[in-house]
Amino acid sequence: MMLIDTSVLISMFRDQTGRVAERLSALVGDGDLYLTRFTQMELLQGCRDEAEWLRLDSYLEGQTYIEATDLTWAEAARIYFDLRRKGLRVRSVIDCYIAQLALENQMTLIHNDRDFEVIAKLRRYRQTTLDTVRSTDFHENDQDAIL
Repeated sequence: MMLIDTSVLISMFRDQTGRVAERLSALVGDGDLYLTRFTQMELLQGCRDEAEWLRLDSYLEGQTYIEATDLTWAEAARIYFDLRRKGLRVRSVIDCYIAQLALENQMTLIHNDRDFEVIAKLRRYRQTTLDTVRSTDFHENDQDAIL
């Protein structure tokens, strides 16, 4: 089971060469893919116009989502808290939530976000990047159009 972070999907949507999609497909194979509702929200909030919203919303409706348990929220906050205590910083507690979902569901997280590398210093979970084929740098607050 694989959990795909927003950063990978944005890279895939922006990449005009198709290399990101090829790399993702090769990495995933026939495995089960999941998104989080935060990924859904982050993608939709970056839409330029109604037409883009409708295309992206239609795509997202066909995806499978992993949902949090009651434990997920507190454990995600604990990751953020423990990182701060060790002097490590991540830009968003949302990344702690996504890492916690991957951890508790024994999923491999696929990302292009350095914050997940920081989290991995504290919590051991399966994660990999698509950095070698990243088409653009991604920042959580990037408002540029993605499609």
